[in-house]
Amino acid sequence: MHIDKHQDVIAACRFCFMCRHLDPIGNVTFQEADTPRGRALILDKVRMDNENLKNNDFIATVYRSALSGANRYHCVSHYDEVGLVLAARKDIVEAGLVPEKVKALAEKLSGATFTVKGKGDVLYYGEHAKLYSGCKTLSGGDPGKALETLGFAGESQKVFDKFKKAVAASRCKTLIVAEPSAYDFLKDKLDGIKVVHCSECLLSAKLKAGRARKAFYLESDFLKNYDGNLASPRQLLAQCGYKLVPFGTNSEESYSVGEGAVVFDELNPELCEKLCRRVCELADNLKNDLFITPSRYVKATLTKYNPQIRIVTLEEAVAQRKDQ
Repeated sequence: MHIDKHQDVIAACRFCFMCRHLDPIGNVTFQEADTPRGRALILDKVRMDNENLKNNDFIATVYRSALSGANRYHCVSHYDEVGLVLAARKDIVEAGLVPEKVKALAEKLSGATFTVKGKGDVLYYGEHAKLYSGCKTLSGGDPGKALETLGFAGESQKVFDKFKKAVAASRCKTLIVAEPSAYDFLKDKLDGIKVVHCSECLLSAKLKAGRARKAFYLESDFLKNYDGNLASPRQLLAQCGYKLVPFGTNSEESYSVGEGAVVFDELNPELCEKLCRRVCELADNLKNDLFITPSRYVKATLTKYNPQIRIVTLEEAVAQRKDQ
């Protein structure tokens, strides 16, 4: 089983309480099962007897994880609890035990297609091509990251192969990626192609700052907890005149409402609403405060559950300053 490769995580996490306060789901369900310790205890039982993988409550718990990575990033030993959960999802898929809702979502994601348009030497994958001059644009669905997080490794590879073919057809050697989940997935996968996050590209353009403006920056699970706390988004916003103010009760907790699980809202809408409600309850003045997020998923999800929130993506924040 795939979880057997993570026995060190099971052994370490099953009796450790140190990061339980950082799990987004545990913070809204208040259930021990929805913490790294709880999930490790469950998967320890599966490790001892594979028949336990058939337990529907265990399966539901594995798919409730938001995969934020905050627990791993702030763990003193950086035990890969995210990797353990992803391994468990692979085992569930390969055992034919996938819940119908997860299976239906995977089938939908498997239909992704990709198209390249325009002229230029650089390829842009996102929704704000006007920010970049001389770029071709690549459009389509998720490049395979969502399927990977659901445990469908084979289907993920097939979608990625389609994405890779579209990139190759563009003949571009640089790919600018906006969505953090896609950036995390693609950054080491395209041989001979330089993959950069949009913030790195825009930062190098040295945009002029508008008038100073306060904003709350909601850190990306991927850019912070998966990719070494990428500094360029914050540097870019500072360059554009934004004064970023810390949000929430601490700087370690994730407030990205399930971004790490990519399609968390489609899979667990009730839980996702609770995550959004927690963010809104922590806001000082929801109607007047400005929030900035690198992720379209985070913006769309927070807006879905509370239309009053004033939130823009990183690229939208830059566009607003560029127009002034």
